[in-house]
Amino acid sequence: MQDLVLTPTVSPYPLPDVDTSGKVFSNLTPAELVEHSLRRKEGFLSSTGALMVDTGAFTGRSPKDRYLVLDEKTREAVWWGDINIPLDEEKFDQLLAKMKNYLADKDLFVRNALAGADPNHQLRLKVINTMAWHNLFCYNMFLRPTKDELKNFKSDFTIICAPGFEADPKTDGTQNANFVILNLTKRMILIGGTAYAGEMKKGVFSVLNFLLPHEKGILSMHCSANMGKDGDTAIFFGLSGTGKTTLSADPDRQLIGDDEHGWTEDSVFNFEGGCYAKVVDLSRDKEPEIYDAIKFGSVVENTCFKNGTRDIDYGNRSLTENTRTAYPIHYIPNALQPSIGSIPKNIFFLTADAFGVIPPISRLNKSQAMYHFISGYTAKVAGTEMGVIEPKLTFSACFGAAFLPLHPTEYARLFGNKMEKNEVNVWLVNTGWTGGSYGAGTRMKLSHTRAMIKAALQGKLEFAPYHVDPVFGFMVPNICPDVPFEILNPRNTWDDAEQYDRTAENLANAFKENFRKFEDFADEDILKGAPLK
Repeated sequence: MQDLVLTPTVSPYPLPDVDTSGKVFSNLTPAELVEHSLRRKEGFLSSTGALMVDTGAFTGRSPKDRYLVLDEKTREAVWWGDINIPLDEEKFDQLLAKMKNYLADKDLFVRNALAGADPNHQLRLKVINTMAWHNLFCYNMFLRPTKDELKNFKSDFTIICAPGFEADPKTDGTQNANFVILNLTKRMILIGGTAYAGEMKKGVFSVLNFLLPHEKGILSMHCSANMGKDGDTAIFFGLSGTGKTTLSADPDRQLIGDDEHGWTEDSVFNFEGGCYAKVVDLSRDKEPEIYDAIKFGSVVENTCFKNGTRDIDYGNRSLTENTRTAYPIHYIPNALQPSIGSIPKNIFFLTADAFGVIPPISRLNKSQAMYHFISGYTAKVAGTEMGVIEPKLTFSACFGAAFLPLHPTEYARLFGNKMEKNEVNVWLVNTGWTGGSYGAGTRMKLSHTRAMIKAALQGKLEFAPYHVDPVFGFMVPNICPDVPFEILNPRNTWDDAEQYDRTAENLANAFKENFRKFEDFADEDILKGAPLK
């Protein structure tokens, strides 16, 4: 057998002011990138053919190290604060110069990609990586241009990701050596000091969350989406770990996408070309679509092999709870391509309620839907972000505050307009705890959650008997096919009903306290969606 020669390809698309004496590998195939990754000792092949890699010290996003450049474009438009931390233009230029100097002798992997399945609203990307597996991740996660599209490809935005390059906090304006910096004027994303690949995809998502609502009036959403045989679209809002990917991968429905979408006047379209799914405790029995997608071309992060084998041990949490896989969307058999669906008929707000008091499924009226969209309640799941080791109470506006450059009220206004124009059912689904709070109760069974969502999609809850939750005011069904009736009312699942009442009222008060910062925006109709007690 001849030795494989991995030769660089000369890119017809000049790098944006980045020169290197190293080799430049442009738009390689997954097989070529896997070969490079193995040669460079970046990872190992598993028994399924997937590439297994470790992301080093950072096994999740580091939101406190994400910055937006403060300039004339962003000064008045961006929601500055703990979410969007400003960085001076001069510091960005300084760091960019240092990064270019760092890259001057490095081999580079360059990829041209697209974000946005709707060709009328696409963002054309140039990705520059120092790691081959990062470029494979981008091949999987972003949309892949055709050969014809590549001939005259001109990028709108550039990502430079160099995990080996670190900032100097004393001189570069960052808090730590690792950083993610978005420059919306120079249309660049700089990433250094971290090998966590999710920073690239979420960086692009943040850019789209600025461009689409601010410049085009399109609602950008942190949600998954699928479509039924009759063309009915369902979208699932929720933070990482609440079940967006799992619940949207339904064998009876076509997958539009698992994480990021835009809602136009007549459609819902996927921003991405792949899926980035959590794999902790993954099994074929529970999640067959995801399990079978982990094959050659897929990337698996921060997992371990079973002793003496190349079989992935999905139950191993020794590196992190946030073990993940990235694969192209066509690895899901029923993926819709192009990833564009109709306007939604059903909207699900997913929350992993760590207090165990939110009903497993509730129907929301318009006021409640607006209130809970702005609130974005869930519990952060262990491993999703650095330093989170167990679920904790959080309110994330629009179910994605960490990625919102604009003030949440701008997205809420768009959401309200969409609800006015379209008749949609809005459901709040608790994928978290039942029978008690975290540590005492148990996690909601996936089979029960699937059954409740299926019943809602099929209209089987339309004429079910309901009762009003006395604390939150939700309409809660008393019966649901294939779900034990006793779990539908969470108070009945607790051993101590009085303890449930106190816990529920405490959570209701937390909602009200969180909403104070939005009260100046909210009209009477929205305020009517607040908890009753």
